[in-house]
Amino acid sequence: MTDWRAVIIGFLVTTVLSIVGLAIPGIGQFVAGLVGGFVAGYLAGGGLGRGFWHGLLAGAFGGIVVGVLLALVVALTGWAAGPIGGLLSGVAGIGILLAALLVSFILALESALAGAVGGLFNPRSQSSGRTRRSRR
Repeated sequence: MTDWRAVIIGFLVTTVLSIVGLAIPGIGQFVAGLVGGFVAGYLAGGGLGRGFWHGLLAGAFGGIVVGVLLALVVALTGWAAGPIGGLLSGVAGIGILLAALLVSFILALESALAGAVGGLFNPRSQSSGRTRRSRR
């Protein structure tokens, strides 16, 4: 079962570090995906598979949200330029969205690998039958 809390926290870590990482294009986003995936996998726990899954979801959400926002900004900017500008920016926005989806797929894979490592570092196992509340 998916631990959405871990996915959302990993997504937020990736998003914040991606914004900070704009100062170092490419490297900043790469590190953000690794750290966010690791955090999601660590919080989910349960080993390689569970960490991989949660890191993948956190990385994919981050890439898709950024891609959609970037495509919308380009489309709206062109829309302000009138009908011809709107048409051209709409086409450019679709191209940017497709490129962003491809990049998000690649970043989701690296986030998933980091999530698998994070899942290994978390000693608690979700498959042990105990819930978080019963551990207190």
